[in-house]
Amino acid sequence: MAVELEEPEFTNDNAQVIKDLFAGTMGGIAQVLVGQPFDCVKVNLQSAPEGTYNGAIDVVKQIIKNDGISGFYKGTLTPLVGVGACVSVQFSVNEFMKRYYNDKLHGKELNLIQFFNCGAIAGFANGFLASPIEHIRIRLQTQSKIKQFNGPLDCFKKIYNVNGLTSIYKGLVPTLIRESIGLGIYFATYEALIMNEIKKTPKLIRENIPAWKLCLFGGLSGYSLWIGIYPIDVIKSKLQTDSLKNSKYNSSISVIKDIWKLNGIKGFYKGFIPTILRAAPANGATFAVFELTMRLLN
Repeated sequence: MAVELEEPEFTNDNAQVIKDLFAGTMGGIAQVLVGQPFDCVKVNLQSAPEGTYNGAIDVVKQIIKNDGISGFYKGTLTPLVGVGACVSVQFSVNEFMKRYYNDKLHGKELNLIQFFNCGAIAGFANGFLASPIEHIRIRLQTQSKIKQFNGPLDCFKKIYNVNGLTSIYKGLVPTLIRESIGLGIYFATYEALIMNEIKKTPKLIRENIPAWKLCLFGGLSGYSLWIGIYPIDVIKSKLQTDSLKNSKYNSSISVIKDIWKLNGIKGFYKGFIPTILRAAPANGATFAVFELTMRLLN
């Protein structure tokens, strides 16, 4: 008589999902507070017309001159709420997929491809949330002293009034590509560093890895993320800072052609230095706060 092998049961622990979401939100808030000034400089460099700035230092000087130190935190309310939500989705879906693989593999350790898959699925899911949030944030970050928008809600309404959800979701395709590939690399790098640390230190468990090492691993993961997907982010930013009513670009392809025509390959790396400078502290804070929050909750 043939014996049917029972499929491993995948446990959907609602309490654990809530913990993942909360810890991810805390990590996202830490990411915004640490990384917002760098992000503001990056977005201005990426999206400003050719010749507006002479590099990152010039952006810093212009922001301080026009808006003071508070200028680095223009549009912060949107990312504080939005990035908190996005990071909570990223981490909770990633953790959910890790538990899924763990059940399928009967507790066997995941390999790097599987960790990449977990991150890629988390990134794809997050892209639908990140795209409109980043669109509003970028519009607020790049507006001049003559304000076009009076806060996130006004910005949402004015973008929506142009062409409905199509306008709100402008830049969705490059966002989905960036998030899927980028977060696959991001989480796989972090897990590889964690696994290596555990293997080289006898009797060490994940919960005992010190916070400074979590920051270090998170920072290195941030580097791998942005090195892997930065040109896609430039394309997305160009689309999302295009004129609302008289659009210069109708697709990612038209952005690519324009960047290549004006600056060649270096045009796809405008704003790269502030992004890399931001990567270590912002992502180090994200992972450390997430891991430490999970330890407190569990």
